[in-house]
Amino acid sequence: MAAVESPTRQRLDKWLWHARVTKTRTLAQKLIEGGSVRLNGQRITAPDQKVGPGDGLTLQIHSRIRVLRVVAIADHRGSAPLAATLYDDISPSLEKPES
Repeated sequence: MAAVESPTRQRLDKWLWHARVTKTRTLAQKLIEGGSVRLNGQRITAPDQKVGPGDGLTLQIHSRIRVLRVVAIADHRGSAPLAATLYDDISPSLEKPES
């Protein structure tokens, strides 16, 4: 029997759920279909769009903008510490500059 190789790309809605960006996969799909997600600068409206390591995501969730760089994909939704290893959060700081 041949070994099963881990995939290098994954559906965007599934990745957002595995990375715990959204609470459910359905919410991830609504976020994407609503036009609140950009993949490498391009607006995405298809939840089945594939993402992989190196891709950049810009998400508008409520009034907050998050910028994430995909580092890895997972085959299941794990704990919060595990989910945090799937991306680098490169969002702009919300701190006010010191005067």
